[in-house]
Amino acid sequence: MVHVLLIEDDPTIRSALIRALGEHGHAVSSAATGGQGLQLAMTEHPDLVVLDLGLPDLDGREVLAMLRAVDDVPVIVATARDGDPEIVAALNAGADDYLVKPFSGAQLHARIGAVLRRAGADADTDPTVVVGGLRIDPRSREAVLDGSTLELTPREFDLLYYLAARPGQVVSKRELSTQVWQAPYGGADKTVDVHLSWLRRKLGETAQEPRFIHTVRGVGVKLTPPPA
Repeated sequence: MVHVLLIEDDPTIRSALIRALGEHGHAVSSAATGGQGLQLAMTEHPDLVVLDLGLPDLDGREVLAMLRAVDDVPVIVATARDGDPEIVAALNAGADDYLVKPFSGAQLHARIGAVLRRAGADADTDPTVVVGGLRIDPRSREAVLDGSTLELTPREFDLLYYLAARPGQVVSKRELSTQVWQAPYGGADKTVDVHLSWLRRKLGETAQEPRFIHTVRGVGVKLTPPPA
C-alpha cells in the first residue's frame, strides 16, 4: 500500500481525491495548508506527495523547495496553472511530474504508479553507454562529458540514457513519454520538451545548434556523436 500525502486547500477537491485514492488502494494523509503539509511530510514520511500550487499560506513552489531541502520524496504537482512558465518552474524546483486541473482520480493514480516505478527502477544490469565524448554509467547514475561530470536530475539522466542507448535512432516524444516516464497518457509532450531543453543546455548545445540531440521534424529526436 502506497502512503500518499495530499496537500490541497480546496475541501471539495481534497475529499474527492482522498476517496478516489482510497478506492485505488492508497493510504492517504491530507493537509489544507503548506505548513500542515510540511509537518506531515516530516512526521509521517509518505511514499509520495501530491502538492497543489495555490495554497493559502505558502506558494506551492515554496513548499516544494522546503521539501527538497530535507527529503527526496517524489512529488507530483497538481495545479490549475497550465502555462509553460509555471510548469517549467515547478519541474525546475524539483517536481517529478505534474497534473493540470481538472483531472480524474484514475489519472492521478496512473501518475503515482509511473513516478514510483521510476523512483524504484533498478538499472544495475544495464551496461555503460559511450557516445562520442559522452559516457553514461547507469550503475553509478553518472554521466560524464569530455571528462567532466554532468549535474543531472534523475529524469534528465533517464532521458539521456534512453537516447544514448539508441545512438542514431529516431525516438518519438510518445515513446519517450511511455518508456522514460512509463506513463502512456496524453499531455506529456511539454514535460519531454522541458527536459530535452535542460539536457541540451547541460550538453553545451541548443535546439538551433545541436551537438548530440537532434530534432527530426515531425518524427522525434535522436542522439548522435558530434562530428570529429
